[in-house]
Amino acid sequence: MKRAELIAASRRVVVKVGSGVLTSAQGLDTRRVAELAGQIARLLEGGRQVVLVSSGAVASGAAKLRPGFTPASIPEKQAAAALGQSRLMQAYEDAFAAHGVKVAQVLLTGADLHRRKRYLNARNTLFTLLDWGVLPIINENDTVAVAEIKLGDNDNLAATLTNLLAADLLINLTNVEGILDADPRANPGAELIPRVEKVTPELLKAASSQPGAVGRGGVLSKVKAAEKAARCGAATIVANGTVDGILDQLAAGDDRGTLFLPHDDPLTRRKAWIAFDSEPAGELVVDEGAVRPLCEKGKSLLAAGIVTVRGSFLAGAAVRVLGPGETVIGVGLSNYASEELGKIQGLRSDEIEGRLGYKDYDEVIHRDNLVMFDLEDEESVACLLSS
Repeated sequence: MKRAELIAASRRVVVKVGSGVLTSAQGLDTRRVAELAGQIARLLEGGRQVVLVSSGAVASGAAKLRPGFTPASIPEKQAAAALGQSRLMQAYEDAFAAHGVKVAQVLLTGADLHRRKRYLNARNTLFTLLDWGVLPIINENDTVAVAEIKLGDNDNLAATLTNLLAADLLINLTNVEGILDADPRANPGAELIPRVEKVTPELLKAASSQPGAVGRGGVLSKVKAAEKAARCGAATIVANGTVDGILDQLAAGDDRGTLFLPHDDPLTRRKAWIAFDSEPAGELVVDEGAVRPLCEKGKSLLAAGIVTVRGSFLAGAAVRVLGPGETVIGVGLSNYASEELGKIQGLRSDEIEGRLGYKDYDEVIHRDNLVMFDLEDEESVACLLSS
């Protein structure tokens, strides 16, 4: 599908705006906020549903406290976020009001998306806002988020929301033109990659070496977010949000930034949540004989194929499935607790009851609750699972 056709067919869009677009050492750039608000309003007028993921609270709060101040410690960053979030939302409230668009603030932590019930609650709330014609403006709740519940950065949050909302397109606005094929500091001839059909190890290497934008997310996090969205069936465009009218240009099908195409055989939303957002509590190492039936034939994981159980978890928990060599080959929801698995690993299904005194399931992980990865995609999968 051509770029213009893909954009025209995208009816639900997630727009992520980075700190480097919205802020400077002097604080929040209200002119840029107003300019983006006008463009998003035009997307809405065109019949699209839009969700905005906005960075900028920490940088805005730091400048509001003292121009040039850079918070260093976690408490300072969280306090700066508290100080800046109200300023950021007021700017959006004013900017969108000029176009008759109502906005709602939604602050999330990892716990809201890692736990299935809270994930579904968040989805219901966001769909209600969209049904009401309200623009959700979403950020990670930096004021309370700590390492254990952080989502990582707003690139990852935007990709997760793209899946949660079954969006067609993620537009990631940063302060660079897109994804380059090399580090421009080492290679002045580095060129923009206009189109990515598959994230390769070479692309990951090139992205990891490039200087990042202001904020937590760098170039690599944008590639990871695009790959995550692609596996969920959505396209991504990484483009320069400091260019006036960039959303108007993208909506018109202009060839700006880097376009990542969606996978041909995307995961369902539920399986995407299992794979990337369920927060595994343990690991199951399987033998060589179990790998290909799982990866290539879509079989369920049986106790007979398990050689090692790691972690302490209850039935229903998410676990990673590792092949020989410690390669992550899948993620799934275990029918048995770790203590039970320690007793039945290596056993045939008809031997489980004799060992436990009961047998609730033949399968340790049923194929409907199991996401297996292509063995040829080892590096891109490992990159995603380290988000």
